[in-house]
Amino acid sequence: MKITLDWLKEHLDTSANVDDVVATLNRIGHEVEGVENPAEKLAGFRVAKVLTAERHPQADKLQVLSVDTGDGGAPLTVVCGAPNARAGLIGVLGLPGAVVPANGMELKVAAVRGVESNGMMCSTRELELGDDHDGIIELPEDAPIGMPFADYSGAGDPVIDISITPNRQDCMGVRGIARDLAAAGLGTLKPLDIPTIVGEGAPATEIRTNDPEGCPAFYGRTISGVTNGTAPEWMRRRLEAVGQRSISALVDISNYVMFDLGRPSHIYDRAQLTGALAARRAKDGETVTALNGKDYILTGTMTVIADDRGVHDIAGIMGGEHSGCSETTTDVLIEVAYFTPERIALTGQALALTSDARSRFERGVDPAFLDDATAIVTAHVLAICGGTPSTVTRAGAPPAEVKTVDYDPALSATLGGIAIAPERQKEILAALGFSVIEQGGRWQVAVPSWRRDVDGAPDIVEEVTRITGFDAVASVPLPRIDGVAKPTATAEQLTERRVRRAAAAAGFDEAVTWSFISESDAAPFGSGGAWNLANPISEDLKVMRPSLLPGLLAAAQRNQKRGANSIRLFEIGRRYLSDAEHPTLAVLMAGDKNARGWKAGKAVPFDAFDAKAAALALLEAAGAPADRLQVMEAVTAGSIWHPGQSATLRLGPKAVLAEFGALHPLLTRHFDVDGPVMAVQIFLDAIPAKRASGPARAAFTPPALQSVRRDFAFLAPTSLTAADLVRAVRGADKTAIVDARLFDRFAGQGVPEGQVSLAVEVELQPLEKSFNDAELKAIADKVVAAAAKVGAVLRG
Repeated sequence: MKITLDWLKEHLDTSANVDDVVATLNRIGHEVEGVENPAEKLAGFRVAKVLTAERHPQADKLQVLSVDTGDGGAPLTVVCGAPNARAGLIGVLGLPGAVVPANGMELKVAAVRGVESNGMMCSTRELELGDDHDGIIELPEDAPIGMPFADYSGAGDPVIDISITPNRQDCMGVRGIARDLAAAGLGTLKPLDIPTIVGEGAPATEIRTNDPEGCPAFYGRTISGVTNGTAPEWMRRRLEAVGQRSISALVDISNYVMFDLGRPSHIYDRAQLTGALAARRAKDGETVTALNGKDYILTGTMTVIADDRGVHDIAGIMGGEHSGCSETTTDVLIEVAYFTPERIALTGQALALTSDARSRFERGVDPAFLDDATAIVTAHVLAICGGTPSTVTRAGAPPAEVKTVDYDPALSATLGGIAIAPERQKEILAALGFSVIEQGGRWQVAVPSWRRDVDGAPDIVEEVTRITGFDAVASVPLPRIDGVAKPTATAEQLTERRVRRAAAAAGFDEAVTWSFISESDAAPFGSGGAWNLANPISEDLKVMRPSLLPGLLAAAQRNQKRGANSIRLFEIGRRYLSDAEHPTLAVLMAGDKNARGWKAGKAVPFDAFDAKAAALALLEAAGAPADRLQVMEAVTAGSIWHPGQSATLRLGPKAVLAEFGALHPLLTRHFDVDGPVMAVQIFLDAIPAKRASGPARAAFTPPALQSVRRDFAFLAPTSLTAADLVRAVRGADKTAIVDARLFDRFAGQGVPEGQVSLAVEVELQPLEKSFNDAELKAIADKVVAAAAKVGAVLRG
């Protein structure tokens, strides 16, 4: 929401400067995002008069001008190509050193076809004051020569950009901002002038509402004999200052009242209407071409404004292209309606259509302001465009019942943290439009019709405390318990800390992505998301994520587009499934594991074994028994995981602690990520909790005797996983065997078809004395027997 200081003072009687206004706005809860002074970009431009205009000796389409800058010095020579440049013209001269707003070009003294030019005579487009570029600006004859153009044009009015919170529709107009500033003591709110318009006869077009749920009230009147020319300069200047392009007097009037009072309206060209104009439900499949030139297909849940011929307006959001006012318009119909906020919000979301009107209607405009708004719009039309008004038709009735709140003034101290005198609270509430009736020490506070956001006593506390200033809340230390503070982190939080540090130490970068994703991104993960938002900020943020991988894939895609060759990301967050939310750690690796170099040659990509190594390391950091985990087929192999290049890590056949491997090419293609992508998902809530009765094993004591290593080579069917064989070997003698690992895998000549040679190194640790040959043979026999149970035999 943008306002100008001059516009603000139309409603606020104050001598405050822009700095005072900005500081007060921030103090009372209206964050100022920026202040722009349009005069700054017009520095170096001044009003100047062309004394002579001669043809350029070297160019037919250029003229050499002699320009009086008003400083009493000699005229400046300026080369100009504008067709309207002539002697006697008063325009705008950009002096050397000035920067042209439209293109950022700095003006310099330069020779143009052999003639020195000392600046540039400017068009409106070059100064970003309009779209005209057919000639240079022509000012009135009484324009003071030499005056800075910023001063002459009134461009020195600062523009304040304010971030209005969604609950404060009343501040979506300049008057609402002025009311808050007056309550904060920055001035006095001027009374609003409501004109009395005496109409002649009933409206020439019948007005009605056939959809009381979507449009409870539809007010309107017709005006005949108008002249739709250009809006007055003061109105155009204010609209352009806040980013609105001046179109015509009638359109500008509607926009001006919306930004001035926060009250949208619409003005129709009656020549384009057929029969009665009514608010009704759209019919499924109806179409309308809006003012933005786009066609929209409507549904029966949407409210529209239509006549006997068809739809003219997407109610409360945007008017239709064919019923808008033009320079030939002579008879108009003014619409001032109240639309149900929820209906406007749902329609706007369904059509993906935003507008200034929608942003106000969906927050809830003042339902008691319809008559006054109709009179104000009418008065502007009559004053600027002329014409004869009809009486007002009032179809339906707005929901204008008075809301009262039971309030105890002591709540400002107990709930708001600021002890504010009751009389001061009354003053603040009265300045904001509330009225107070005291009953036995408690107050009955009547809420003004424009404050839809106020529902209870806490809202009243917020009003009196924010106007007083939240900086008045005293800094009070929290009570401290004597002695050493007890740890406050939960076991889950401690686990997350450990794995976060382990992932960062392993070279992964932490990502924080949205908990909401689009329906298309959620679809590949099982059956999609279990939880959809009914009122999402965006369709791309509609589904609560069933996995952390969509966010990481989107991050990888952005990094690849920016030239990243090696991507290592991790995130700790929540997955939202049908039963509950689940804490999860996700890891993603894409691109090169090792860059190309003289030693290794080509770049080495990530593979599924990198994902497995990361999964085991992070599970160990999380406290999982990594050495006892089984590698089994991935649960979702048919959807997100690459068959044959992915697996799960389980504690027993059912307890899935993690899944890892290569992502399916269809999934990576959906997210536009290049190359093989490896990923890990660790389900932190599936990791068994540590015993609460102390350590599970005795403290480590270094062995007194040296360990013994023996190698075994087995023939095993190709269906047997190496992990199963190693686990069987390690369990052959749990007292003597302390470790076992696979160190070779071979298939080919000398190995029967359908089988593979797996070589395992076994580490034996003697306890009280060294092993003798008989003991070593007994252990070896146990190893061979254990391998035989899983289908492996010792190679001959």
